[in-house]
Amino acid sequence: MNENFNFPMSIPKQHQDKQPGFETLMNPRPIFEDPNCMGSEKLMNKVALITGGDSGIGRAVALAYAREGADIAIVYLNEHEDAAETKKLVCAKGRKCILIPGDIGDDTFCVNAVSQTIKELSKIDILINNAGEQHPQNSIEDITKQQLERTFKTNIFGMFYMVKATLPYLKEGATIINTSSVTAYKGHKSLIDYSSTKGAIVTFTRSLALSLTSRKIRVNAIAPGPIWTPLIPSSFSESEVGEFGRNTPMGRPGQPVELAETYLFLASNGASYISGETIHVNGCTVING
Repeated sequence: MNENFNFPMSIPKQHQDKQPGFETLMNPRPIFEDPNCMGSEKLMNKVALITGGDSGIGRAVALAYAREGADIAIVYLNEHEDAAETKKLVCAKGRKCILIPGDIGDDTFCVNAVSQTIKELSKIDILINNAGEQHPQNSIEDITKQQLERTFKTNIFGMFYMVKATLPYLKEGATIINTSSVTAYKGHKSLIDYSSTKGAIVTFTRSLALSLTSRKIRVNAIAPGPIWTPLIPSSFSESEVGEFGRNTPMGRPGQPVELAETYLFLASNGASYISGETIHVNGCTVING
């Protein structure tokens, strides 16, 4: 990581009225790439399918993978402007990028997204289950049946669906990386349903890793702390956004670029003996478990 990066210590108050949020409206824009980082062909001619790849963590991962020689399939909901920008950035690195809009909570869409990726990019070597949503509520009494089902459909059902759709095409040496959260370990008083899905992702990762180890497919997770992505201003109030990340030991929110190299490591041959694990990228919040 470039030591000259000046990561913002705080975020101005702001709010977006629509989820999943748009990176183009954020102030400041998230830092998603280190322009001084040179590729070394760690993923040359691999194909990565990334859910939620249009912005935030997904965009940072897409660009890191493209820098290392991978072609990218980006699955996203409806953030067309953000997705188009990410595609442009990937293509500028000389790699292919396809955009597949739709709802991963729909198993039929997941099958179609995988089919389109195979048709246009010929294979899938890496699956990044990164898409997610959250809806803060003051009490469990305020979480409706509809919200509960929606959050689980996107955050955990979508992972099941994408893995099932992708698995027939994954060969020996392929890898799956799931995005969990620090809330899976700490909990969050206003994100009860979201935190529950993130805890489920940790167990899903461990169990899937055990299931697929005989096929020599690795499965791991990353548990981000407070990272400045479009999900934040589209979830929380202006005042909450203004305090975002300040309670970490580092005293600031993380940036998407600060996770990208961890996703790259787990997808590379350097992590060949790592499976079923969760790596914490959270600004020095010590997690036991």
